[in-house]
Amino acid sequence: MDLSIIIPIKDEAESLPILLAEIKTAISPACESFEVIAIDDGSRDNSWETLQSLSKEYDFLKTARFQYNCGKAAALSHGFGMAKGRYIATMDGDLQDNPAEIPEMLKMLDNCDLVSGWKKKRYDPWHKTIPSKFFNLVVSIVCGQRLHDFNCGLKAYKAEAAKSVALYGDFHRFIPLMASWNGYKIAEKIVEHRARRHGISKYGVSRFVSGFLDLLTLMFLQKFAIKPLHFFGPLGLLACLAATIVFGYFGVEWAVSGELRVRPLLVLAGFTFVSGVQFISLGLLGEMLNSKLQSRASLLAPVQNAANAS
Repeated sequence: MDLSIIIPIKDEAESLPILLAEIKTAISPACESFEVIAIDDGSRDNSWETLQSLSKEYDFLKTARFQYNCGKAAALSHGFGMAKGRYIATMDGDLQDNPAEIPEMLKMLDNCDLVSGWKKKRYDPWHKTIPSKFFNLVVSIVCGQRLHDFNCGLKAYKAEAAKSVALYGDFHRFIPLMASWNGYKIAEKIVEHRARRHGISKYGVSRFVSGFLDLLTLMFLQKFAIKPLHFFGPLGLLACLAATIVFGYFGVEWAVSGELRVRPLLVLAGFTFVSGVQFISLGLLGEMLNSKLQSRASLLAPVQNAANAS
């Protein structure tokens, strides 16, 4: 299989016949063999029935369905698992992405591992475009991976790059970033963005708030998931040191005056010291858990290799 195209679907019944026809026209001349994997992410309209009907018309169409809305990241992750192509492309199902862009993006994969689309000219309202530009700028600065459009759904990958990222929550918008952290080369291509024809957008301004929270989570996991004590340890040591200095001050005062008065600062120091110990303990527990998981993985590896060899 040359190419697998993965399309998360959420209430896009009216767009699906047009989209599949466009894909066939654009991809058939460029790829000898390809598949389209449409993941119905808990649609409440008749998207699933439409997909079932279209699968009889297009033999390259494969479908899967979530019983409830699990999110775009879950749909993409499931699609990556189903994909059999040497290359993988992803796009949205609302007709705003043009499948005619995919052949050129596949050619760019000769020199990189992932091509991310850039909707330079967007047909979206200002309350979506302005926060999106700000979000993209912040992510580029914070993470060091310069891209103009992390949120673009139109992307092309080498299969190993796509399957190297662990997706959950709303991490789909950070796929280029995670692939870059995994050692894959990223490129960007200006792509056509079209106005929505049917339905309404599934995303609002609130997604940018959750986007920054997801970025914070991702940065934490990238730096400290394997070594949690390196995050919690300094906080705990700093708290214990500050509390010890306060205890020392009150100890000297007690030795000089012979009188120890309980003051709010002393109570705060006691609370700070206990908090510091808890931070250090939390980091140590994280290290113990990581050690246990890694030990189990090393024990299972020979079994898995033997099973693959057989």
